[in-house]
Parts: sequence; structure tokens; C-alpha cells
Amino acid sequence: MSYRYAVLGAGRQGVAIAYDLAQNGEAEQVLLIDSERAAVAGAVQRLTKLLPARAGLLRHAVCDVAQPEQVAMLLQGMNVAVSAVPYRFNVALTDAAISARCSLCDLGGNTAVVRGQLERHGRAAKAGVSIVPDCGLCPGLGNHLATHGIGRMDQPEHVHIRCGGLPERPVGPLGYKLVFNFQGLINEYSGQAEFLRDGRVTPVATLTELEAIEFDAPVGPCEAAVTSGGTSTCPQTFAGRLRTYDYKTVRYPGHFTIVRALFELGCFDESVTLRDGTRLAPRTLMRQLMEERLAFPNVRDVVVLRVTVSGRRGANPCTLRYDVFDRHDPATGFSAMERTTGFPAALVAYMQARELVEPGARPLEISVPAETFYEELPRHGIRVTLCEA
Repeated sequence: MSYRYAVLGAGRQGVAIAYDLAQNGEAEQVLLIDSERAAVAGAVQRLTKLLPARAGLLRHAVCDVAQPEQVAMLLQGMNVAVSAVPYRFNVALTDAAISARCSLCDLGGNTAVVRGQLERHGRAAKAGVSIVPDCGLCPGLGNHLATHGIGRMDQPEHVHIRCGGLPERPVGPLGYKLVFNFQGLINEYSGQAEFLRDGRVTPVATLTELEAIEFDAPVGPCEAAVTSGGTSTCPQTFAGRLRTYDYKTVRYPGHFTIVRALFELGCFDESVTLRDGTRLAPRTLMRQLMEERLAFPNVRDVVVLRVTVSGRRGANPCTLRYDVFDRHDPATGFSAMERTTGFPAALVAYMQARELVEPGARPLEISVPAETFYEELPRHGIRVTLCEA
């Protein structure tokens, strides 16, 4: 059987998603959609070079995702669409997909937006399509692995997820290389996270509760701090079943102290009025500076992900630890962040196309069969090391 996919957004992650769908998704067609003609045409040209035998199934279209009616027209006849555009568009894109009777998953990143999408459950079920938000790296892959571990316990109790996209070595003033969208990064560093603590959903301030964590070479010693969005809807889903569910972002030592100071100084405020009445936009300036000065094009990235699930199996205590380590792939040119964000989302889309996900709008931890997802990850280039104690 073959399937028709649409990928919304021809940026870093979108191209990786399209690549995996064309390579591994039994695709009849992969349609890349973007508002920038040069970007989407360049993406298809790149994919054609990477996958010459599948060049005939690659298509592109120019469309602004801020125009959901136009998007809905392009989604007609598609099996699944994947949103790789900023999360603020995802509620409207969910409506467009439902009206086109096309299933949808996305990279997400904002739990309030996800809740808006989940409110469309009845409409999606009636249309016979599945909507699965937050399917990237974290949120996404981390929660998939946590759900897999929970399913292997008789009495699961605690889940801890630690994840980071890092340069191969500390570089620049933050020991960091910008590996994805600036707005997404600042969203993670802002506001509050939602955790399960003592079985209750609990808000926790971001950039707090710093802890030391160590990974095998070449990464070595790191630190992790609370950031928002990584737990997605899992605290609500597992409330009453687990005592703990938390997520922290990993960086090289010293990063979070500097970032907290920048926030406290107002460097990421949308606007500031000086005493003389002059209005400034610190966040706009910081975006330009960070995108220029934290690019480090000659430094490759790595991704580390560690998911620890503990509880009891029968009468015995049990701990499962899932570790993912990924590097930039010189053969395809995809970064570790592109691979570990895009490929898991593409796998969810492939499972939706095969109707392994029931119609409706549901969180991934409820809707995506965890065992099937886990078993198929290696074929999509994601290697997981599982240790049991």
C-alpha cells in the first residue's frame, strides 16, 4: 500500500520529515508546502539529490499557513499532514486538516496550544481522521519512550526525562549552538513547566532546580534545568497512576546561570520603555544577535536523551533507562536535532497513514501504540539503548 503525505514548512525539521516519509513511509507522494517559493523549491531539489530513486514522488506548493482555507485545499486527498511550522498555527491547521479529512501530527512545543487541538476530538473522530500533537523530540520522542517504559511496569511510579541538543563541544559565551528556532528556544525557557509531584499536577518555574548530569564521551558532564513544554499532556494523563513525571533540558555547565541573568535583566522582554520615552524591543535584538553569533556553522551538533522509568514489576523494584545519542549525519547533511525531531514525527505520520492510530484528537501517550512505535524506531534511524536494573 502507498500513502500521500503533506509536510507544512520546508525549514530544517520539515525537510528531515519529508526525507523520512519518502524513504520509509511507503509514500506515493510527499508534498512540501511553504510560503517561500525559493525555500520549498530548494528543499525538493535537495531531497531529489538525496533520494534520486524517489524523485518522482516529491512535489512542492507555495502557500501561507496563516491562510487555513488555502491549506485545506492542498490537503484534499492527502492521508496525513505533518506540521513543522511554529506552534501558534497548529490549532487553525488542525481545523484545516479535519475539514480536508486528512490526519495531522505536529512538532508542537506549547501545551496550551495542544489543549486547543484536543478540543477538536469529536470533530476529528466524526471526520475519521487522527490528530496527534507534540510528536517531535521533547515533547515527542521522550514521552513515547516514557509511555513504553510505563507499559512494561506492573506498578510504575516515577518518570524523569532529560534531553538536550548541544554542540559537539562547548562553544561561545553560552557553551551553546542554536540548533532550532529562536522563538521555540525562548518559549522553552519561559513561564512554567507542568510536572507530576506526589501524584498531583504541579507548576514549576522554568530555569530552576539545576542538577548535574553526566553522559558518555564525547559529551561528558552537563547540567539540566526545568524548561516548559517537555512533559506535554503526560502529567494529566498519568495523574493518579504515577507519583512523578518531570522533564529538564540538558546544557553544558554554566549555561543556565547566564541565561537566567539575561532574563532577569530583561534581555528577552518584548518591549522596554526608557526614561526618556524611547521604546526598545530587546527580544528582537537578542534574536538577531543569537541567530548570528550562536550559529557556529563549522561545529556539528549532538543530541542526548535519557528517560528513566522506575517502579515495580511483580514484587520486585525495577528501573528502565532509555538512552539516545545522535550526531550530525554527513551522508545526508541532517543535523542531530533535525534527525531526532523530524524522524519520530514522520514515524507517527506513517502509523497514522496505516490507521494504527484511531480517529479523534488525542495525546500521543494515549493514541500511538507504544510498542509498535518503539519497535519501528531503528528503521527510521533512531537508536535507543535500553538498560534494566
